[in-house]
Amino acid sequence: MIRRNIISRLSLAVALTIAAPVSYAQDIHFTQFDMAPLVINPAFTGMFDGQVRASAIYRNQWASVTVPYVTYGASVDLPLFIDRNGDYLATGLQLYNDKAGDASLQNFTGLVSVAYHKFFGRSERGGSDLAVGLQGGYANKSLDLSKLYFGDEYINGTFVPGQSNEYKLGIGNSINYYLINAGVSFSQSTSEKFGYTIGIGANNINQPNDAIEKKKNAATGLDMRFTGEIGANWLVGQRLSLRPAVLYQSQATATEIIAGNEFRLDIGREPGYMDFQTALFVGVWYRTSDATMFTVGMDFKGFRVGVGYDYNISDLNTSSNGRGGYEIAIRYIAPNAIKFANKRTIPCSRF
Repeated sequence: MIRRNIISRLSLAVALTIAAPVSYAQDIHFTQFDMAPLVINPAFTGMFDGQVRASAIYRNQWASVTVPYVTYGASVDLPLFIDRNGDYLATGLQLYNDKAGDASLQNFTGLVSVAYHKFFGRSERGGSDLAVGLQGGYANKSLDLSKLYFGDEYINGTFVPGQSNEYKLGIGNSINYYLINAGVSFSQSTSEKFGYTIGIGANNINQPNDAIEKKKNAATGLDMRFTGEIGANWLVGQRLSLRPAVLYQSQATATEIIAGNEFRLDIGREPGYMDFQTALFVGVWYRTSDATMFTVGMDFKGFRVGVGYDYNISDLNTSSNGRGGYEIAIRYIAPNAIKFANKRTIPCSRF
């Protein structure tokens, strides 16, 4: 009976692992999504005050119930070709690697993005910025079949590796494909104390075939992911700012909404240049039907260091004991060499 249960559990694990790459695949997501803006919307490329922006993020989840799902991400972007009106072209590079499950299902993706920013109503408080972005890149998905255990490898109750029919199932080890993404955003400062950013995006526009299988008639593809985001910076006191945001994502039959607010307290305020203040922040967020999330960190001298934690409230709560995952992220924005009073000013660099 024990042996039969083991075989049943192994068969279930194999079925889930095989199903993942040959069913409708899902893109990665982060709790600190504002620390990975190029993943959310290519129009956010170059949307910051400074010369260059570099970010890195690490996510570890589901360690309480299985082999951890681990995601690394890194990006760099910068403005180019700024004209006399402040309009400019920006470019950026986004890399990430996602590793999941016993079979080391990995997804490495590299994306290059460009965005054009057009200013309107330029004033001391920043005016408005309309941006259009385009992104393209390469992805590799791989699976280590040697780490899978199949029910037909148990012969008369004895485990005999290498006897499975997995290769007859048409499952390969890796696949390469290309991606095309696009987005648009609009940001505006309505006063010296309030600004907002909205954006919409479409990812995987070319809907590439990302199934790890050898069958010629395989119709499985990576579905388009649609995003919508809105965020604001609201200075409610001399030192306290509220930074609410909502992120909506939809892909195939999956829908995700993250909503919440970051409370930011300046402890070394230099009025007018929020990205370069010394400040502490705490965020409370909710991902629908999945997790309550908390973020905490510090801004100083162009750096932002943040930590995020997910408390799982989904149906997996019983198995996970609420432990969904954690993130560590760091970002650096290099200040413009020109004096602050003369530099390019983004109306609301929320993402």
